[in-house]
Amino acid sequence: MSRGVGKGVMETCGFHKIKIDPFDKGFDMGMAKPLSRSVRLNGFSTCLRLEQIYWNILTEIARINTCSVSALLSYVDREVHLRYGGVKNFSGLVRVVCVVHVLKDRAALTSADTLVQ
Repeated sequence: MSRGVGKGVMETCGFHKIKIDPFDKGFDMGMAKPLSRSVRLNGFSTCLRLEQIYWNILTEIARINTCSVSALLSYVDREVHLRYGGVKNFSGLVRVVCVVHVLKDRAALTSADTLVQ
């Protein structure tokens, strides 16, 4: 049984039909696999557990900044302590940094497309 649920979204047997499928063609479940890596943050050795997709994004950010992933993470660690007095969940902060990077790239591409049109 289907019924309309506001703004064109359909609900079928309790499941919402969505317009953008997050499991679209080519979705790689391997990107969701957590991976632990040893890193040095400002001279201290620690282990950071992030999903593979975040390690990929950190690698891209490090490449753009011509530094290592450890140097990038040391910068994030140092700056969060200097600017905000630290953070309780460093892994969560790193994920947010990655998402913000991707969203900024997306916004820049959207702006460029708007200028071309």
